[in-house]
Amino acid sequence: MFLHLGENVVIPMKDVIGIFDVESSMYSSDTSQFLRLAEEDGFVERITDEKPKSIIVAEIEKKSIIYLSPISSKTLSKRTKLRLEE
Repeated sequence: MFLHLGENVVIPMKDVIGIFDVESSMYSSDTSQFLRLAEEDGFVERITDEKPKSIIVAEIEKKSIIYLSPISSKTLSKRTKLRLEE
């Protein structure tokens, strides 16, 4: 099963480690620093130029990737639950 993150980006659900809300995550200086360092190291993939609403941490083929998605974390979380129940 797969999770659609926005635009044409789809990842396997088994590879998703966590889905986080950008607004609540950005209040933490640790999270801001983590994202800055991850972006410098090339681990961050922006799905669109729109302001991101969620952060998705995934491990695909033993490589960590952080996606910045225009879709809310609440919507993405619902999608994961729907897929797990099918």
